[in-house]
Amino acid sequence: MIAWFEIPVTDMSRAKTFYERVFDIDISVQHMGEIQMGWFPNKNQVGVATGTLIQAGEHYKPGSDGILIYFSCDDVANEISKVEEAGGQVISGKKQISEDHGYMAYFIDSEGNRIALHSQK
Repeated sequence: MIAWFEIPVTDMSRAKTFYERVFDIDISVQHMGEIQMGWFPNKNQVGVATGTLIQAGEHYKPGSDGILIYFSCDDVANEISKVEEAGGQVISGKKQISEDHGYMAYFIDSEGNRIALHSQK
Protein backbone atom coordinates (compact mmCIF):
# COMPACT_ATOMS: atom_id res chain seq x y z
CA MET A 1 0.00 0.00 0.00
CA ILE A 2 2.96 2.35 0.31
CA ALA A 3 3.66 4.11 -2.98
CA TRP A 4 5.86 7.08 -2.11
CA PHE A 5 8.03 8.51 0.66
CA GLU A 6 9.87 11.77 1.23
CA ILE A 7 12.83 12.10 3.58
CA PRO A 8 13.26 15.70 4.79
CA VAL A 9 16.72 17.26 4.53
CA THR A 10 18.27 20.59 5.43
CA ASP A 11 21.29 20.24 3.13
CA MET A 12 20.51 18.48 -0.16
CA SER A 13 24.14 18.11 -1.23
CA ARG A 14 25.15 16.52 2.07
CA ALA A 15 22.11 14.21 2.13
CA LYS A 16 22.59 13.21 -1.52
CA THR A 17 26.23 12.29 -0.83
CA PHE A 18 25.26 10.34 2.29
CA TYR A 19 22.61 8.18 0.59
CA GLU A 20 24.70 7.64 -2.54
CA ARG A 21 27.61 6.38 -0.40
CA VAL A 22 25.53 4.14 1.87
CA PHE A 23 23.45 2.52 -0.90
CA ASP A 24 25.88 2.83 -3.83
CA ILE A 25 23.25 4.57 -5.98
CA ASP A 26 22.86 7.79 -7.97
CA ILE A 27 20.30 10.36 -6.82
CA SER A 28 19.00 12.87 -9.35
CA VAL A 29 18.23 16.32 -7.89
CA GLN A 30 15.34 18.31 -9.35
CA HIS A 31 14.53 21.94 -8.52
CA MET A 32 10.86 22.90 -8.31
CA GLY A 33 10.87 26.55 -7.33
CA GLU A 34 12.07 26.74 -3.74
CA ILE A 35 11.73 22.98 -3.29
CA GLN A 36 14.57 20.57 -4.11
CA MET A 37 13.91 16.86 -4.53
CA GLY A 38 16.57 14.16 -4.72
CA TRP A 39 15.01 11.22 -6.55
CA PHE A 40 15.92 7.69 -5.51
CA PRO A 41 16.32 5.24 -8.42
CA ASN A 42 12.87 4.13 -9.60
CA LYS A 43 12.05 0.98 -11.54
CA ASN A 44 8.43 2.11 -12.13
CA GLN A 45 7.04 -1.14 -10.79
CA VAL A 46 3.50 -1.29 -9.44
CA GLY A 47 3.53 -2.11 -5.75
CA VAL A 48 7.16 -1.05 -5.28
CA ALA A 49 7.54 2.16 -3.25
CA THR A 50 10.03 4.83 -4.19
CA GLY A 51 10.60 8.38 -3.08
CA THR A 52 12.86 11.37 -2.67
CA LEU A 53 14.97 13.41 -0.38
CA ILE A 54 13.16 16.72 -0.02
CA GLN A 55 14.37 20.16 1.00
CA ALA A 56 11.31 22.35 1.40
CA GLY A 57 11.99 24.81 4.20
CA GLU A 58 9.53 24.92 7.06
CA HIS A 59 7.19 22.32 5.52
CA TYR A 60 9.61 19.43 6.05
CA LYS A 61 11.98 19.13 8.98
CA PRO A 62 14.26 16.16 9.65
CA GLY A 63 13.63 14.26 12.88
CA SER A 64 14.74 11.14 14.71
CA ASP A 65 11.38 10.22 16.24
CA GLY A 66 8.93 10.31 13.35
CA ILE A 67 7.88 7.67 10.85
CA LEU A 68 10.47 4.93 10.35
CA ILE A 69 11.22 3.94 6.74
CA TYR A 70 12.83 0.55 6.05
CA PHE A 71 15.06 0.18 3.00
CA SER A 72 15.31 -3.37 1.64
CA CYS A 73 18.86 -4.75 1.22
CA ASP A 74 20.53 -8.03 0.27
CA ASP A 75 22.35 -7.99 3.64
CA VAL A 76 21.95 -5.05 6.03
CA ALA A 77 25.54 -5.58 7.19
CA ASN A 78 26.75 -4.07 3.90
CA GLU A 79 24.85 -0.78 4.16
CA ILE A 80 25.10 -0.33 7.94
CA SER A 81 28.89 -0.65 7.65
CA LYS A 82 28.96 2.48 5.44
CA VAL A 83 26.77 4.76 7.60
CA GLU A 84 29.36 6.32 9.92
CA GLU A 85 31.94 6.87 7.18
CA ALA A 86 29.21 8.63 5.16
CA GLY A 87 28.36 10.98 8.04
CA GLY A 88 25.57 9.17 9.89
CA GLN A 89 25.30 7.40 13.23
CA VAL A 90 24.56 3.69 13.73
CA ILE A 91 21.90 3.26 16.41
CA SER A 92 21.40 -0.49 16.12
CA GLY A 93 23.67 -2.79 14.15
CA LYS A 94 22.46 -5.89 12.35
CA LYS A 95 20.24 -8.09 14.49
CA GLN A 96 17.88 -10.92 13.75
CA ILE A 97 14.16 -10.19 13.97
CA SER A 98 13.30 -13.90 13.71
CA GLU A 99 14.17 -16.83 11.46
CA ASP A 100 11.09 -16.08 9.35
CA HIS A 101 11.43 -12.28 9.21
CA GLY A 102 15.15 -11.80 8.65
CA TYR A 103 17.36 -8.99 9.96
CA MET A 104 17.21 -5.29 10.66
CA ALA A 105 19.43 -2.36 11.61
CA TYR A 106 18.81 1.34 11.96
CA PHE A 107 20.71 4.60 11.91
CA ILE A 108 20.46 8.39 11.99
CA ASP A 109 21.23 9.84 8.57
CA SER A 110 23.31 12.95 7.82
CA GLU A 111 20.23 15.12 8.33
CA GLY A 112 19.03 13.68 11.66
CA ASN A 113 16.36 11.26 10.35
CA ARG A 114 15.98 7.76 11.81
CA ILE A 115 16.12 5.23 8.94
CA ALA A 116 16.01 1.41 9.05
CA LEU A 117 17.33 -1.43 6.90
CA HIS A 118 15.86 -4.92 6.35
CA SER A 119 17.19 -8.10 4.76
CA GLN A 120 16.41 -11.81 4.83
CA LYS A 121 20.06 -12.76 5.42
